[in-house]
Amino acid sequence: MPTKVITGPNTRFSYLNAWEPKAIDGGKPKYSVSLIIPKDDTATLNKIKAAIQAAYEEGQSKLKGNGKSVPALTAIKTPLRDGDLERPDDEAYANSYFVNANSASAPGIVDADRQPIIERSEMYSGIYGRASINFYAFNVNGNRGIACGLNNLQKLRDGEPLGGKASAESDFATEDDDDFLS
Repeated sequence: MPTKVITGPNTRFSYLNAWEPKAIDGGKPKYSVSLIIPKDDTATLNKIKAAIQAAYEEGQSKLKGNGKSVPALTAIKTPLRDGDLERPDDEAYANSYFVNANSASAPGIVDADRQPIIERSEMYSGIYGRASINFYAFNVNGNRGIACGLNNLQKLRDGEPLGGKASAESDFATEDDDDFLS
């Protein structure tokens, strides 16, 4: 499938909704993730660019819609975005590209040994892993472009949690009980 990509092992997961679908702006609830891909992961980035091109070519009739011609790929929305330009204040997106992927059905979730992950706390924004994604053309109410679907997720290693929420372990790391009973 020329529109399917497995990201490289240094892909970081952000805004991860892998267990419960979440509705955005009153839309249908979906499972989703923002995949942060380092700019030096040229293998993954080249695969994504080729898959976007393949989705564009496969979806020409959909992109054309009622128009006379298909808009150029550069003239429509595409999912590969530059973190330095679009998220300049977010350190996690520095020197990276990102792709937002979503799906109406739950993604498969496995660990590095391809064993299913059942413990929800194992999957959080900030971990590193690989994602199976696919690209497709869309044309909804004149809004045209290439979108990214989420298939499956593989957690490879832990990372610093994103989103500012401290873990219970770090909150209670100090033995500062002195004033507890005073």
